[in-house]
Order: sequence, then structure tokens, then C-alpha cells
Amino acid sequence: MTVSLQLYNTLTRTKEPFKAIDDTNVRMYVCGPTVYDFAHIGNARPVVVFDVLFRLLRHIYGAEHVTYVRNITDVDDKINARAKRDYPDLALNAAIANVTAKTADQFHADVAALGCMPPTHEPRATAHIAGMVQMIEGLIAKGHAYEAAGDQGGEVLFDTQSMPAYGALSKRKLDEQQAGARVAVDAHKKHPGDFVLWKLSSADEPGWDSPWGRGRPGWHIECSVMSAHHLGTTFDIHGGGLDLIFPHHENEIAQSCCAHGTDRMANVWMHNGFVQVEGRKMSKSEGNFVTIHDVLHTDKVGGRSWPGEVVRLALLMTHYREPIDFSLKRLEEASNLIAKWPELVDAQAECPSEVLDALHDDLNTPAALQALQRHAGSDPAVFSAAASVLGVAPPKLALLVDAGDVDAIVANRLALIAEKNWAEADRIRDDLLSKGIQLKDGKDPETGERVTTWEVKR
Repeated sequence: MTVSLQLYNTLTRTKEPFKAIDDTNVRMYVCGPTVYDFAHIGNARPVVVFDVLFRLLRHIYGAEHVTYVRNITDVDDKINARAKRDYPDLALNAAIANVTAKTADQFHADVAALGCMPPTHEPRATAHIAGMVQMIEGLIAKGHAYEAAGDQGGEVLFDTQSMPAYGALSKRKLDEQQAGARVAVDAHKKHPGDFVLWKLSSADEPGWDSPWGRGRPGWHIECSVMSAHHLGTTFDIHGGGLDLIFPHHENEIAQSCCAHGTDRMANVWMHNGFVQVEGRKMSKSEGNFVTIHDVLHTDKVGGRSWPGEVVRLALLMTHYREPIDFSLKRLEEASNLIAKWPELVDAQAECPSEVLDALHDDLNTPAALQALQRHAGSDPAVFSAAASVLGVAPPKLALLVDAGDVDAIVANRLALIAEKNWAEADRIRDDLLSKGIQLKDGKDPETGERVTTWEVKR
């Protein structure tokens, strides 16, 4: 399939025509949250940006031909520290479970309120430890990783000098990387840029058995394993924030390519720009640290809470690659714009070509929103179709127009229930409800099998 979609590729620093590896299974991976604290407004931007791309790819290739994976990092030293702080009287594993469950649930509620569709798969790092150990063993066997000696015995590091192409994404040359703020000085490393694949765990830290001792994975290896598990060794698009280019994405590429013997991990690398708040870098010391929950449910921004569709629109009014100033003025502008829109309807219609043309031009959402606004006085069905592709309809009206999509999600949820994956099943139920679709669980009176029906709520 030849489409007009053009995407900026960080790897080549150019905007390129997008060509899927397989038109019947377009694959995208986006780095998700580390669940130790509520997601801030900067975390919201990649979720919203890549939700628009997910919707656009589904529009182009068909919903059943797009696979979107967004992970959850649920093993991390920040999680351990938060668990000890918040639940000092609990055993560490129980405290960690409380922190990750609470934070992941809040993340799901927040991004659903922003009108984001759930990804096709949402793997958790702790469910893929065995795969991480296996990949690390393979890297050692191929001469790309080594076990540290001396006091750091049991720690496994990636040998960056073993990969001549290391630094291609960030355009950093290995011999120019000097020890300092970004590269730690450690005597047990062969090169200052070498990074951890596996580290030992103390008795009061979570850990898993491995050939190198009881320990836990480094951050970078997690995404390499989870993406390969769900998308294969080479896939179409890898996304995330600009801050992840180095070292995270650079290290993902190194691990994945060396482990699988490929020349690339993903064909297209996309990164959204930074988020400032009222013209300043967001930080707790500046007093302008704002979570998604703050914006949606408190009066921290402008003395009032803001609807999810307003927040989403405010984030999309700036091109994804540009820095954005998240401000009261921008929220008010988005709110005033939505107030002038016609009532949205569920009738099927074609999305206007000028909206699609703007999105095909490297997700030019500002231009797409301008085109959408020009249709505000036209056929409500046409306007609603355009709003749906952008995901800017109020959540209770941002419905999956194709009933087959809903049926597929319901069937997947029933499979999760059969596997006793209650948390994921509940998440799907809550996400559909936020979009105006209510599920009703019951049993078939004749067979006694569990069945689920659904209806659109107004």
C-alpha cells in the first residue's frame, strides 16, 4: 500500500515517506510510564501525540492491521524508594505492589480522560524478566556484554565499544563521550559509556534469580525485550519524548541490534518536544510541577479543573516536534474553541481530505485543527469524523464508530477474564465507559458461559 504519510525520522534527521514493513500488521512501540508517581503534564504529551498517530494509522490501514505497544515500567529504583517511603510498615514486595497498582490505575484513568485509546498491548516489565535474562545471556555469548569483576561481580554491562554504529541515533561519537554528569566514572567498566544490563539486588531490594546472582534488570533492556516479544526484532515506528533519545533509545538500539543480528531496531524513530509550564521548565523547586490529575481534578491551574478534551486540544495546538508552553492562556483558548463546536454525532462519514492531508504531513495537528475548525459549520457527521481521527471529541462521544472494534475489545476482555487477569479486564471496562460505552457482564441462560453485552450511554 502506498500512502501519502510523511514522518520525521530522528534516525535520519529528515521527513520521509512512510512505508510499512507489512501493510497487514503496522507495528509501533512507545515508551510508557514508570509507575512510581502520578504522571505529569509532560508525560501526557507523548501519550496524546502517539494516540493521534495510532488513530491515523488505523484510518489508513484498518483497525485490525495496526499493533500499538506501550509498556509499563514496574521495576525501578524510584519505585523501591517510593514504596519504602509510603508503606514503611509493609514488606517491600507488598509495598511495591501497592505503589505500582495505585499509580498505574491513576495513569489509565488520566489518559482515558484525555481521550486516548488503550494500546493493543501494554506489557509490564516484571512479566518479561525471563526474556531479559535470555537476551543478556545472548549478548554475553556474542561478545557484546560482560560481567563486571571485583566488588561489582554479578553486574552485567553492555560493551559499547563492541558496536561500531553506537551513537547513530543521538549523533554522539563514543570516543567523544567524556566522564561527567551524563556518563558515570566507574573503574569496573571497560569504557565510561558502558551501561548496566543487570544489577545485583540486596536483601531489601526486589530481585530475580539469574546466572549472575539475584538481581534486577537495567532500564534499557526492558524495552528491548518487550518490543521484540510483541512486535518482532524489527518493526515500523518507535516513539517517545525527546529526552529519551540518549541514553535510553540509543541503548535500546544497541542491545536489540546486537542481540538479534539486525541493522536496525525500528525503521522510524519519532520524538515529541519538551513541555514547559507558563514559560518555565517544569520542576517541583519552581513550584510549577503539574500532574495530569492536578489539571483534571483540582484548581491548581487557573483556579479550576479542566475537561480532558480541553487539555488534549491544548496539547495538540502545537506541532509535536516543537516545544510547548502549557499555560492557562492555552487552556482558555482551547476551551473557547470547543465551546463553539457543533454537537457531535455518531453517524459514519468521511474525514475531510484537508484534515487528513495535514496529519499525513508529519502529524501537523495545528493545521489539522484549523481545517477541522473550518468544518465547524458544515455537516455534523463530517465534523465528527474529523474530530474522531484527532481524538478531540469529548470522551463520552469519542466512540469507536465501528461496532466491530468494540466487539473485538470485548472479546479480548473476556479472554483476560478467563485468564483471571482481573486488573486488565477492569481497566478495559473503565476505559470503554469513559468513552460512553457501558459493558454488562452476565451468563448465557442456556450454556451458562460468561457473556458481555454493551451499549452506548448518553
